[in-house]
Amino acid sequence: MVQDRGTAEDITQEVFVTVFRSVLSFNAQSSLSTWIYRITVNKCLDHLRAKKRQKYNHFSQLFQRGDPGPPEKPTFDHPGIQMERKENARYLFEAISGLPENQKTVFVLAHIEELPQKEIAAIMDLSLKAVESLLQRAKANLRKKLSTIYDRRKSN
Repeated sequence: MVQDRGTAEDITQEVFVTVFRSVLSFNAQSSLSTWIYRITVNKCLDHLRAKKRQKYNHFSQLFQRGDPGPPEKPTFDHPGIQMERKENARYLFEAISGLPENQKTVFVLAHIEELPQKEIAAIMDLSLKAVESLLQRAKANLRKKLSTIYDRRKSN
């Protein structure tokens, strides 16, 4: 979800610290793995929101005091993708990161983490129908984004 290995490792550490500190308050209404996924998703979303605020602050500073230049766009090479597929993976993850927050979360949990929709519903505190709907909208949005990228690459 965060598209950076170092950041993902930092968030993982935060998750396990949170789990360690909060395990006694775990009420077993869901499975332990669902509870940990929920903490993980929340930590990732918090990070992405903070990053978005940071970009906004950087953008507003451009108008206040000179042009320090645009912030560097992160690149992401998923470790499981072979060398010749890195470019395609970058386009895919770029498109995924452009999805609305709920669609992105559902898509990542379903297709990258390969969780069942029932567990995703529990993690996100949504109905199964809502998860299915978000997943369908995420796929439709990804098709549009990826076809635009493909058309742009084809014309170059």
